[in-house]
Amino acid sequence: MKSRRGGFADPGRLEGGLPAERLIGFRPRSAATLVLASAVGLLAFGWPLLWSTEQAGENAIGHTTDGPWLFILLLPLLVAVVLAELSENGVDAKVISLLGMLAAVGAALRALGPGTAGLEPGFFLLVLAGRAFGAGFGFVLGAVSLLAGALVSGGVGPWMPFQMLACAWVGCLAGLLPRASGRAEIAVLAGYSLVAGVLYGLVMNLWFWPFATFGSDFSFIPGEPLVENLHRYLLFIAATSLGWDIPRGVLCAGLVLAFGRPILTAFRRTARKAAFDVRPVFEPLPEKADG
Repeated sequence: MKSRRGGFADPGRLEGGLPAERLIGFRPRSAATLVLASAVGLLAFGWPLLWSTEQAGENAIGHTTDGPWLFILLLPLLVAVVLAELSENGVDAKVISLLGMLAAVGAALRALGPGTAGLEPGFFLLVLAGRAFGAGFGFVLGAVSLLAGALVSGGVGPWMPFQMLACAWVGCLAGLLPRASGRAEIAVLAGYSLVAGVLYGLVMNLWFWPFATFGSDFSFIPGEPLVENLHRYLLFIAATSLGWDIPRGVLCAGLVLAFGRPILTAFRRTARKAAFDVRPVFEPLPEKADG
């Protein structure tokens, strides 16, 4: 038996000479599925801004009816990403095991701080895993860890599939950041964590904002131009959710600065020792000579 390398190893070398592996990479099938899942997510978040919808009252919860359908649609898309890689030899049992372990850790971190005052320590794990293992892995981990965390903490509701998509994007974009090493890499990841923590809240507000009433200056008005509604949305964010979003980003950035380097090194050492990017090739035994 001989082996050949067929993974997504980054030729750049970081601390200790460890490569940045890409476990679930952008092979054609998984890339197409990732794009499809993201397109579905963008449509789910943004359709109230593009089509007129009646406001449902001051205490209404948006997407109560279409949230479950989005969840039903999202799960097969996540499975399709993994199955696409399995069919193209990009994922094996070791990767699935690692994904399950990190999802369990993310769920435990979410249970420690389930969004209280915006403090969600699980975000920094998504950033580091997406950076170390690739955008595809980060996308799947973000969605799966949020699902597991919601089941553990009891945070199941029509908002859950939107949270799954937003967390998936956090992990995915971390894997698409430009190459860097050493302190520069940690600085880039910390800056991204701060921005991602704020943008997560900005995106998540869309799941309910168009369906509730907050006053003429802050509410979505059906039929008004998109620019004016976006202006009201930004005013709403500044007046309400920034007090949650900024602490989320600051906490995530602080955790990356404190623990980012050793965790990244551990992730990359795990990928190297487990040989995720080595594919065995079996050859027939040589025939024995007669005689």
